[in-house]
Amino acid sequence: MDQYTGTKPVAESHAFNVAALEAYLADKLPGFAGPLSVEQFKGGQSNPTYKLITPGASYVMRSKPGTAAKLLPSAHAIDREFRVMAALHDTDVPVARMHVLCEDESVIGRAFYVMEFVAGRVLWNQALPEASREERGAIYDEMNRVIAALHTVDVAAVGLADYGKPGNYFERQIGRWSKQYVASITGPNPAMDKLLEWLPAHIPASARDEAQISIVHGDYRLDNLIFDARQPRITAVLDWELSTIGHPLADFSYHCMSWHIPAGVFRGIAGLDHAALGIPAELDYVRRYCERTGRADVDAVMADWNFYLAYNLFRLAAIAQGIAKRVVDGTAASASARATGDAAPTLAQLAWQFAQAA
Repeated sequence: MDQYTGTKPVAESHAFNVAALEAYLADKLPGFAGPLSVEQFKGGQSNPTYKLITPGASYVMRSKPGTAAKLLPSAHAIDREFRVMAALHDTDVPVARMHVLCEDESVIGRAFYVMEFVAGRVLWNQALPEASREERGAIYDEMNRVIAALHTVDVAAVGLADYGKPGNYFERQIGRWSKQYVASITGPNPAMDKLLEWLPAHIPASARDEAQISIVHGDYRLDNLIFDARQPRITAVLDWELSTIGHPLADFSYHCMSWHIPAGVFRGIAGLDHAALGIPAELDYVRRYCERTGRADVDAVMADWNFYLAYNLFRLAAIAQGIAKRVVDGTAASASARATGDAAPTLAQLAWQFAQAA
């Protein structure tokens, strides 16, 4: 997984004026002192992420892509990332401390924010091949604990009551990702064409329950988490670009898709011997989440599970298609972008299988 981990020299397409950034941070960030050097993290598909290194401290910067190419509507919302992480800092959801948000694109050519650098491990393979059986179970339980903590945060108490539109969450999300997909088409995808029609016509009653409201991360998966270097403990949840106010089961079922995606495709674990590996069965994982979030009826959750999986695989296919379009446009932030984009038809076909089973 060396292609995903660590840093690399800043790609030419994502380069910026380092001297201008250093001067800005010297004025805006208390305790900042150069000289500043910059490296780019290898992971990440959408907003390029940089490690800012000074003699006294390291920081992380996220920015919009450094390109004149047209960006997709509602994408690269770094101001929202900054806001939600700042709001969650004093909750049970581990996030990096936010330092500076700069929406003035004249400073370095694009909007950006700077946050605390959190040391630790980013794990990319859902099968956790380098971990012991016991540690795998503990890592999965920790992922479960943190997403349950997120979904039980009092939205109003942390100042995020207006962070998303109220009501019709699935209708709006299906509409949003349908538009994003259509804007990113690079070739035929018959399964996506079917899903564009099927999904809005088959939203179940449980998905329309307006009482089920929480902060949703939108992309909660193993490689968007930093774990302590020695313990199976999450120290920061990363990449909040897709976060909003929405239906918690949409977020949680997205997180559970890996149980259904074949091993080797988009970090799936389907087909592996979960018991032998120490990875919980999906139903046990869902049951533990329900216990932590106060849901008494696991059967009710599972009754519409195929719809939730179809929706989320459709959404993931749309995201992958957006990455494929950025590869064509030359604006993709990650070396793994082409492989991710190529997965879009496979993900769409799997989504259609769940739609037919729903």
